[in-house]
Amino acid sequence: MRLLFIVILGIALSVSSSCSVIRVRHDYDKTADFSNYTTYNYPEVMTTGLSELDENRLLRAVDSAMQAKGFQFAEEPDFLVHIYSRDYQPAPRNTIGVGVGGTGRNVGGGVNVGLPIGRNFIEREISFDFVDFHNNTLFWQAVATDKFREKATPREREEAFHAMVQKVFAKYPPKRAAGS
Repeated sequence: MRLLFIVILGIALSVSSSCSVIRVRHDYDKTADFSNYTTYNYPEVMTTGLSELDENRLLRAVDSAMQAKGFQFAEEPDFLVHIYSRDYQPAPRNTIGVGVGGTGRNVGGGVNVGLPIGRNFIEREISFDFVDFHNNTLFWQAVATDKFREKATPREREEAFHAMVQKVFAKYPPKRAAGS
């Protein structure tokens, strides 16, 4: 019985500590004509919520991805790229139940305790909003979430931002569904 418990606990711990997966949600204005947007810039004042070094890493990744898609950085752009971030600690989702029970003469009882498994970690959520420069309307948004490693090296941070941005912009411009 003890061996079974150790095996189950080992499997649960290995599953909970697996690699991080970047999750991305997209939304857009279905009336927007994305072919009208060819130049971009950032707001004059943008509070991303990142350190200055991380903000610079992220902006380099965004510029690289935008230029790879054929967009040009311009002083008088068609749209602005607003970027916001927040770090948070999600509630533990994985628990393991440990139960103890007994019976006796006409007496029964039991106790079950849910123990959280896995380590606590920080998640970073970054929102990318594309806002029409001329009428100040949001026409596309992506929200990306990934695990944040505070002790990551500068190179690891650069790679993490690059991977996130690649996944964010993989679905831009959106492909319209039939009938929309």
